[in-house]
Amino acid sequence: MSRKEFEASRLRRMKRVAARHGLTILTADKIKVHGGKGGHALREDESFRVVFGNEPQPFSADLDAIEAYLDGLEAGQE
Repeated sequence: MSRKEFEASRLRRMKRVAARHGLTILTADKIKVHGGKGGHALREDESFRVVFGNEPQPFSADLDAIEAYLDGLEAGQE
């Protein structure tokens, strides 16, 4: 398994892509501690509004969904 396949490496790459679009990836660490599933959300840096991962509940997006959303943003840039 290469390092680029590790979750931490993948998250760092996604954070760089998100930053190019003025977004921040938020992670719900406290939910994991209390037995929840945890999750992620994307927040717009300018307005601090959550733009993805807030429906149906806060921090409901997994890394695959965040990556797909960011890939869509990247494809729109070309």
